[in-house]
Amino acid sequence: MDKHFFETLLQKHQQAGTFPSTSAICKLVTRILLVLFPEQTQSKYKDVADVEIQMGVYQKELTRLLLSIQNDLPAAANELSAAFMNELPVVYEKLLLDIQATLNGDPAARSEFEVVRAYPGFYAIAFYRLANVLYLQNVPLIPRIIMEYTHSKTGIDIHPGATIGKNFHIDHGTGIVIGETANIGDNVKIYQGVTLGALSVSKNKANTKRHPTIEDNVIIYSGATILGGETIVGHSSIIGGNVWLTESVPPFTRVYHKAQIEVSTKKV
Repeated sequence: MDKHFFETLLQKHQQAGTFPSTSAICKLVTRILLVLFPEQTQSKYKDVADVEIQMGVYQKELTRLLLSIQNDLPAAANELSAAFMNELPVVYEKLLLDIQATLNGDPAARSEFEVVRAYPGFYAIAFYRLANVLYLQNVPLIPRIIMEYTHSKTGIDIHPGATIGKNFHIDHGTGIVIGETANIGDNVKIYQGVTLGALSVSKNKANTKRHPTIEDNVIIYSGATILGGETIVGHSSIIGGNVWLTESVPPFTRVYHKAQIEVSTKKV
């Protein structure tokens, strides 16, 4: 082979630095989630001290991962990891509300245990809420890695920078895309195949609001596409399946896509 090819590879390896592996990042976040929701594991703690010790171990592990990119962080790694752990009670309360939203919104959901164990929508929301904490701390890349791992597991693509309110319910979930600057209010329900995207993918739009705002108490049915940073779906609206929406609609609006279907019968 061409020696220049090997030299190029060597140079890339030398420039790669010590950024933590995807595996290490995702394993840590998964373990933290398993402490919050032991429905997913056989591990049980006997007292509060045990839980505190384990969370302390995970805080040290997060600090270690962040230290490898300390030069790119906005604050000391130990300060950021401590702040992340301090946000876990808030994240936990939000996730309990998300679970309840699923129980209230899906007749097939019979228990909290079932939602935690069997609903990819909950899995995606849980990882999003953890990744969003790191995103808001301006930790580079790690939140994106967490959500791309989640995307690979669930088929649900949520950017960690999106803003999502309380009582969020994803039904089925496969194929959902929620962009970085999307803003979703409280009590919103989204079905499979929904896209909250941008009208333009031009790089000069990177620092602008590119994705829609979904106000409180909105339902968006499967296959709907809502685009644009200036697009606002008013509260208490219903967006029907396969709708293509690039302009704002007021509260209490119902938007439906009407397809013309012809059925013919031929007698033999």
